[in-house]
Amino acid sequence: MKNIAVVGIGNILLRDDGIGIHVINMLQKEPQEKNVEIFDGGTCIFSLIDIFVKNHKVIIVDSLKGGHPPGTVYKVTPEELGSCIKANSSLHDVQVLDILNSVKLMGYSPEVIIIGVEPKEIFYDMDISSTLREQIPKIIEVIKEELGKEVGEHSA
Repeated sequence: MKNIAVVGIGNILLRDDGIGIHVINMLQKEPQEKNVEIFDGGTCIFSLIDIFVKNHKVIIVDSLKGGHPPGTVYKVTPEELGSCIKANSSLHDVQVLDILNSVKLMGYSPEVIIIGVEPKEIFYDMDISSTLREQIPKIIEVIKEELGKEVGEHSA
């Protein structure tokens, strides 16, 4: 079986910017397949380079400004993300692309899926908006669907 990492990224001190961490906290309460690891990536994913090196697939959960209504859930590849990076994009988005370039130079090429959520409010507050809180079950469902693809590939 392929090793898979699910990494939540964000700053829980900045309201909806912390959605990745809130989702990861919920996922950690559920049993996972033994080839799946759940990580709190915090705000600087450069310290997580080993996750991108050791895993075949990395699923990243983060806030993502795509210009749609707050709470919109996106599922994109790094290539799709790279074509829409804007001045108001999260620093995390840029770090994901930089770290992928680094690991490719080292000879690794994990499959990376980014599950982003359009933030409603980003300001100093440790709670997420009700709009994003209501989306957590949907976000977890998208993650499980992505994890299920790997299980399905190996069962066939």
